[in-house]
Amino acid sequence: MKLNGLVIGIPKEIMKGERRVSATPDTVAKMVKNGAVVLVEEGAGAGAFFLDEDYIKQGAQVVNDACDLYSKSDVILKVKEPQFNQEKSKHEVDMMKKGQYLITFLHPASPGNHDMVKKLAKKNVVALTLDGIPRISRAQSMDALTSMSTVAGYKSVLLAANKLAKFMPMIGTAIGMIQPSNVLVIGTGVAGLQAIATAKRLGAVVYAADIRPDACEQSKSVGAKAVDLGIPPEAAIGKGGYAKHLTEDWLIKEREVLKDVIPKMDIIILSALVPGRVAPVLITEEMVKSMKNGSVIMDIAIDQGGNCAITEAGDVVQKHGITIDGTKNIPGMLPTSSTWMFANNIYNFLNNLADNGKILIDMNDEIISSSLVTYNGNIVHTGAREAMKL
Repeated sequence: MKLNGLVIGIPKEIMKGERRVSATPDTVAKMVKNGAVVLVEEGAGAGAFFLDEDYIKQGAQVVNDACDLYSKSDVILKVKEPQFNQEKSKHEVDMMKKGQYLITFLHPASPGNHDMVKKLAKKNVVALTLDGIPRISRAQSMDALTSMSTVAGYKSVLLAANKLAKFMPMIGTAIGMIQPSNVLVIGTGVAGLQAIATAKRLGAVVYAADIRPDACEQSKSVGAKAVDLGIPPEAAIGKGGYAKHLTEDWLIKEREVLKDVIPKMDIIILSALVPGRVAPVLITEEMVKSMKNGSVIMDIAIDQGGNCAITEAGDVVQKHGITIDGTKNIPGMLPTSSTWMFANNIYNFLNNLADNGKILIDMNDEIISSSLVTYNGNIVHTGAREAMKL
């Protein structure tokens, strides 16, 4: 059995508003069947409507103290990066121990997470980040980033529509027609495509921009009008079809094109990401100033720094008459569906790592090498090292 004898810890998420959990009763049953001892913190699944008794029925042990769970576990499965636990007056990294394995979304290149990543390395924790999983066929069942992007793209449009001071669809009234809202989606990967489809269903006129030609074609297939950013494919397309990190010259060109489009938009959904790196800044403060009063920006790239220069991480703010939403845990707002996807992704990732009760860090495995953040007391993640200038 792959997980034979491993103690797997499932702590309760402590980020404000986070209702997801890293395991469902079904994935706990799989881990137990595979030989693991599973510890679930009391109430960990309640936000996603998975109750303690459901976990117990599947063979888990419910633990009422987070420190106790961390101290007893070989592997910690989390949804979000370690945070400061107000209840315990202790950071979650400080609850961890040397040689422990952590699997979660770390977003290690994001500046706000640099100190936490350094703490993990100093603690000698082996940390792996799910946002580093490559886009290859063998990794599809582990790709939590794609799963959560599906949720974020869908929910971001609903949030934006709620904040907008006008109708999304065309509305006929006795005193005339109200024209539909214009929506621009920047970055048409999984999240962007879901955002386009959702905005179309709500009746908006949807525009899409992406530096990759294939992504632009896909956006057209779900009903968007493509904005040509003028970036050549060789500069735009990276490994696995992901967007490539652009030089400053190309970023300036991209902003110049967007500068003419943005004033016409009522809603902008920002989801442009480069794997393992800080998100590119595509919307400057001057561009925000050019927008119509009452417009909305949803910056769902915020976990990796954000695509708008003046987004405030974790907050919704009004600046220059524009609502700018930097909510960091959008998938947590749809906790049952997102937990079901995430829990299966992380279980499959764990299963790939383990063999006969041991976690194997095989640097020849592309899935592991691209996900590894801290190892043997060092920060080894390329994007994090570049962002930290190590």
